[in-house]
Amino acid sequence: MDKYLQAVKVTENVWWVGAIDWNIRNFHGYSTTRGTTYNAFLILDEKVTLIDTVKAPFFDEMYARILSVLPAGKIDYLVSLHSEMDHSGAIPRAVAMLQPERIFASPMGVKTMGEHFGKTLPVEALATGDKLSLGNENLSFVETKMLHWPDSMAAYLDTAKILFSQDAFGMHLASSELFADRMPAWQLETEAEKYFANILLLQAPKILALLDTLPTLNFDIDIIAPDHGPLWRGEQCALPLANYRKWALQEEKDRAMVVYDSMWGSTGAMADAIADGFRSAGFPVDVYNLQACDRSEVMTAVLNSRIIAMGSPTMNNQLYPTLADMVTYMKGLKPKNMTGIAFGSFGWSGEAAKTLHAAMQEMGFNMPLPGALAVKYVPEKEDLENISKQARKVAEDLR
Repeated sequence: MDKYLQAVKVTENVWWVGAIDWNIRNFHGYSTTRGTTYNAFLILDEKVTLIDTVKAPFFDEMYARILSVLPAGKIDYLVSLHSEMDHSGAIPRAVAMLQPERIFASPMGVKTMGEHFGKTLPVEALATGDKLSLGNENLSFVETKMLHWPDSMAAYLDTAKILFSQDAFGMHLASSELFADRMPAWQLETEAEKYFANILLLQAPKILALLDTLPTLNFDIDIIAPDHGPLWRGEQCALPLANYRKWALQEEKDRAMVVYDSMWGSTGAMADAIADGFRSAGFPVDVYNLQACDRSEVMTAVLNSRIIAMGSPTMNNQLYPTLADMVTYMKGLKPKNMTGIAFGSFGWSGEAAKTLHAAMQEMGFNMPLPGALAVKYVPEKEDLENISKQARKVAEDLR
C-alpha cells in the first residue's frame, strides 16, 4: 500500500482520489501517447460517497488516497457512472474494503454491473431526474446513453456546483496537475480533440442533444470533472462545451488530408501529386503514410478536414492491410461532411482503389470523381500531372 499517496482537494468537501497511469500507450485501439488518469472522487458529507473507481490494477493507489482523508476507510455510498472496466474494474475490491451501505448506477448500469460482477452485487438504479441526498449536498442524475456506453450517466453536486461528467469532456492525459487551467492550452486542445475524434465522434447527434439538454437542467456548473484527464473550472468550463458542439457539428472544416500506404513508392508518388493539387487550390494539406502514423492521429485530423484522399496498392486482390484497418476504424466512427478521393497503384488486378472508392461512398462521403484514380505499376510524369489537376479541381469546386 502506497500510504504516502495523497488525495487532492477539489472543493472543501470533495477530493480527487483517482490514479495516474503514466505508461499506458494504447486504449482499446487508439494511441495514448501521454498516458491517462482514472478519476474518482470522494464526497465528505453525512453520507460519504465515492463517485466511480479506477482500473483494477490501480485500486491500491485509489485506496491510499481515500485513507489520506478518510482514515476509517469506510464509505456510505458508491456511485458508478459508467461500468467500463477502466472505471469499474476496482469495484469488487472497493466494495470489500470500503463496505458501502448502498451502491448506485444507471438502470442500464445495474444490468451491466450484474453481467460484469455477478447478480449478487446489490446495485440500485438512478435515472434521469432522480436525486440522492448526501446530507448537506444533493446529487442529481442525467443519463448520457452511448456517451460512450449504454449505461453512461452524469451527476451534478448542487452546493459544490460540480458536474461529474463521466467520459464526456475528458481526455487521455497523465499529469501531476489536477486542473486544466494549470496546463498548456495547446496540450488540452490537442488531447481533447483526439479523445473526441477517436471515442465520441460516432455519437455526435447524442452529444448535440446533451448540449441542448444541459441548460434546461438548471445546473450552475463551476467545475466539470470528467473520468479522464484534468478538471475544468470557472470560465474554462465553457471551453469543452463549445468545442464539443463544434466537433459534433463537423461543419468548421478547412483542411485537406491524404492517407495512404505504398509498397514500392508508386502509390506514394500519387499521394504527393494529390497533396500538391490540394495545396495549389488553397487548401492546407496534411499527408499521412500509415507506415509511420497511427490510426488515431489520422482520425483526429479527419475531424478538421473537408477533403480526404485515401490511397492503397493492391495486395492479394485486396486493400493493403494498413488501409483495411484504417477504413474499418473510420467507418465505425462515422465522420460527416466529407469529400473523398480514392487512388492507388496496382500490378495486374487493381481492386484496392475501387474498394476504397466504394467504402468511402458507403460512409456517405461526397465522391465527385466517377471512380478511383488508378495507375498500373509506376506512374509517368503525365499521370501525376493529371492526378494533381483532378485533385485541384475537386478542391476548387469546394471553394
